[in-house]
Amino acid sequence: REVIPPSKWSFARVDGGQGMDFQGKETAIVSSDIHIHLPTTFQAGWIYELIYTAKDPLVMGLGHLVVRDAVSFLRYNKTAQNPFLKYEIEKTFCFGRSQTGRCIRDFIYHGFNEDHLGQKVFDGALTHVAGAGKMWLNHRFANGVVPGGQQYEEHDNISDRFPFAYNESTDHNTGKVDAICKRPLSDPLIFHTQTSTEYWQRRGSLVHTDTKGNDLAPPENVRIYHWASAQHVGNPLQERPTRGICQNPENVLQTSMIFRALLNALDNWVSKAIIPPENQIPTNSKGTLVDFDYWKSQFPKIPNLVTPQAPNKLSIYDYGPKADLGIFDTLPPRKIQNCNYTIKVPAVDDDGNELAGIRVPMLGTPLATYTGWNIRSRNFGEGAMHEFSGSTLIFPETDAVRRMTNDPRKSIKERYKSKDNYLMKISAAATDLIKEGFMLEEDFNRVIDLAQDWCSKRHDIRL
Repeated sequence: REVIPPSKWSFARVDGGQGMDFQGKETAIVSSDIHIHLPTTFQAGWIYELIYTAKDPLVMGLGHLVVRDAVSFLRYNKTAQNPFLKYEIEKTFCFGRSQTGRCIRDFIYHGFNEDHLGQKVFDGALTHVAGAGKMWLNHRFANGVVPGGQQYEEHDNISDRFPFAYNESTDHNTGKVDAICKRPLSDPLIFHTQTSTEYWQRRGSLVHTDTKGNDLAPPENVRIYHWASAQHVGNPLQERPTRGICQNPENVLQTSMIFRALLNALDNWVSKAIIPPENQIPTNSKGTLVDFDYWKSQFPKIPNLVTPQAPNKLSIYDYGPKADLGIFDTLPPRKIQNCNYTIKVPAVDDDGNELAGIRVPMLGTPLATYTGWNIRSRNFGEGAMHEFSGSTLIFPETDAVRRMTNDPRKSIKERYKSKDNYLMKISAAATDLIKEGFMLEEDFNRVIDLAQDWCSKRHDIRL
């Protein structure tokens, strides 16, 4: 951190308007409770922190209680006050994506899935792209809307704190033993789904490894499904990919069909005791979960491509002696030296696409290398990974282009003789996905119809 003295900035804003007699413009520095004025101007790509003594904290952890009691009331209360009484609720489910997925993990960890009478609140939970984090919520002066720690920002967010896995494990740094799921009678059946981005930015490997990176088998009430080579957010209506402040076009993998199949599978598990598909995760034992150096040796040397310097690391921070009570006495927290967690990433094939996990038809019949990471451009933290963006790195279109650019990946024309040949392979990949239980039969024709435009719209190529 570089400290900017109070004399160099102020709580103020620049206000302006038309000048006298409607000539030109005039500006003034006006005091403000919600703006900061820095005369030397803020530098693009820098992160500025305001450190101050706060007052009057809200009890943010009550949010968990409200959810618990509201759902419990609608489910179990048999009085006329219950507007759902006539519907006879049989099972309850919760779904959370990203921040709200972390909120569900936090909800379960703190025991809120059991109401004040000991009754189960949610039967099934689907936490999507939550990574290994929980929430900065049940703490004094909590800020529940701050994103989890990433490579470029929010390194010391307390939401990223042991335990990470659903089953019991030991923190090798502290000796602490803990788990997300530790109440067998009230813990729900859980689907935890994550993309490549979570492995690179949100320490996703810690969901199914111990803190040293060794494999952990998920508990019986949990399934973990990795969406291979996908990014944090997939847009089913996307056409041409954008770059934003990133160096590469964003990841265009179409993954929406997985959601529908998994929601169906979770309902069958909860309602009918039909066992869902097995976990789909990269593991050390199969050689599909690797450290960064090994990944770097695997990933193809694509011309002019900047790759990550490492996955987002995770250190331990000291927030003071009452941190476990939700009270931070040390802010900013002190980084504890030589205390880190092992973060691993999925192994890739010769194209740079991930081997393990659920491989959607677009990935099984690729037109590009699809990654869960993207690199920030100049003036925006150049060189670091960008938040939750992935990349689409299109294959060379012809063999001549491949040789001219020294691209090690096979060209599109070498892979697919025609568009019909491409669609035939998409069809085979979709059929396999249905057999594995990760796509509904009714979505087969939808996928084939969508694939008609995947070449021109999402990849800007011709077949």
